[in-house]
Amino acid sequence: MLKSVQEILNEFRDHVIQEAKNAAPKSLGSLRNSIKGYVKESANSIQISFEMDEYGWYQNEGVKGANPSNVSPNAKIKGQQAPNSRFKFGSGSKRGTWSSFVSSIQSWAKRKNLRFRNEKGQYAKGSYKSLAYVVARNIYSRGLKPSLFFTKPFEAAFKNLPNVLVEKYGLEAEQLFNEILNENFKN
Repeated sequence: MLKSVQEILNEFRDHVIQEAKNAAPKSLGSLRNSIKGYVKESANSIQISFEMDEYGWYQNEGVKGANPSNVSPNAKIKGQQAPNSRFKFGSGSKRGTWSSFVSSIQSWAKRKNLRFRNEKGQYAKGSYKSLAYVVARNIYSRGLKPSLFFTKPFEAAFKNLPNVLVEKYGLEAEQLFNEILNENFKN
């Protein structure tokens, strides 16, 4: 028996969501739980949309650093981490303050029990707050590397859509993905 367009869209949505949840960083449980999708067939069109917590889109696509030359010469990771991202630290286009950024890094460092160490690997002086400041400065300067935890499952599932459906509705993966992203960043 042939599947209806709505059934195909439902399977597409469910597959993308499940695979994105599986691929999302394990430490981001709240992000994984926030991934949702909506699909609907109409007479001459289809609607496809996905949503998740805002920082999920940044994790997925990465974020350009504000100034990679500010990274400490001792840092293990150097250079721009997301040169092709549409997002950039310091652009002022999204909310968030430096203190809230440092505070979230501090909470993460405390949860993971990360500490400063000396050359011998022994614990060194320094609070979680000072560690968070150093880490936040490096992330802000060099950016966040893209994880593509959502993009890869989306593209893989899109390739499996029947050609008849893709042609009938004039679907193109990149255009559809950009529309979904733009929908999530409406002001």
